[in-house]
Order: sequence, then structure tokens, then C-alpha cells
Amino acid sequence: MNLHEFQAKALLREYVIPVPAGEVADSVASAVAAAQRMGGNDWVVKVQAHAGGRGKVGGVKRVNTVSAVEQFARQWLGQRLVTVQTGAAGIPVNQVLIEAPLRIQRELYLSVLVDREHERVMMIASSAGGMDIEEVARTTPEKILTAVIDPLVGVQAYQCR
Repeated sequence: MNLHEFQAKALLREYVIPVPAGEVADSVASAVAAAQRMGGNDWVVKVQAHAGGRGKVGGVKRVNTVSAVEQFARQWLGQRLVTVQTGAAGIPVNQVLIEAPLRIQRELYLSVLVDREHERVMMIASSAGGMDIEEVARTTPEKILTAVIDPLVGVQAYQCR
């Protein structure tokens, strides 16, 4: 299952887990309208694509004018995002997420993925944040915790702790 960031945040919202206020847009006009509806003069705009490294190539940006939201949407919508994870061909950008910025006190990383080798779901977590998780794995692997989930019993409380 591939979820875009806005889809994952919608699921978190359903379970009353706090996430930033935001709206997804699939056109320049809807991106501008979203920023105007949200109000204020500070937003984070994010390319929605199934790839890590978006921020490193300009696909995540903090802006402080509606015209900057418009410029970001115009730059990215209909284009291809190329990151280390996508390869040279990149992947299409059909949506952007416009969010209210938050003051970050602490960044954590959590991933749930299919471990094909073990034919199980695996959870990976780190208190070192997620911006450079590949680098964390390479240089300080002890900062990454993994748990293989048994499909018969699911995630156990001790694994979450």
C-alpha cells in the first residue's frame, strides 16, 4: 500500500492523532484557494509523491505569501520529481499539500513496511528523526529500532514500548 502524506495524515486524524491543518491541491488555483481558506501568511507546501528526499530537491518549502504558494504549485504540478529514490526518470507530481507550519520540538521517524525477506510487516523507528534516515542507518545504526510483526498476533504492546 502506498499512501501519500496527506492520506496518511487523514488516517491519523480519524484516530484523533494531532496533525497540522492542511489541504491537498491538484491545480494551481486550488492550491491558492487552500492557502487563502487556511488564512495567515505562513505555509509549508509539499509535493505529494511516493519517494523520500523530496525536501532535498526543493519539493518541500516554507513560504510566506499566497503568490509563493502559487509559484510552488506552478513549478511542480504536472512535472516529475527526481530524487535518489526515484531514479533519473522521476515520478509524476499530481498533487501538493499546503499545511500550517508547526514549531518542531522533536523529530521522530516511524515506518511500517513489508520485509520481503521475512515475509512479514516490519516497523522501523528512530529518535534521530527522518530527514536523513539512510545516513543514520549507515553511520549510527544503533539509533534505529526494528520490530518484525507476527501476522497471527499483530503489533504487540511491548513492541510499541
